[in-house]
Amino acid sequence: MSGTDVMPAAIRHWHAVAAARDVAGLETLLAADAVFESPVVHTPQVGRAIVTRYLAAAFQVLNNVGFHYPNQWFGERSAVLEFATEIDGIAVNGIDMISWDDQDRITHFKVMIRPLKAINLVHEKMRETLMAMGPRPA
Repeated sequence: MSGTDVMPAAIRHWHAVAAARDVAGLETLLAADAVFESPVVHTPQVGRAIVTRYLAAAFQVLNNVGFHYPNQWFGERSAVLEFATEIDGIAVNGIDMISWDDQDRITHFKVMIRPLKAINLVHEKMRETLMAMGPRPA
């Protein structure tokens, strides 16, 4: 862990929600106007409902038994969390860049993934998962 020695409350909350795959917990964690930036979707996704949908899909696709955060860096209202996992024998490495407000609600969540083989696989799996979730919220 790098940056400040104390993990910010928003990130502690994120870790708890992610570890439990607690989709309902995202309601109290995400700001109403939260923004999600995907490594494979061109436009930012805006609003708690759509951000919840993408993060819930990511819980299913990425957050498997091997998922972990080997490194984290904290700023005053932002953090970079490096993650690693394996999907279908493909090593997936990436970062979550997270910002939050005065109430420790996540306002911005950007994901970057490498290598290209992993991006393609995650894109395919996320598409399948999101389609299985039904219609996109309004």
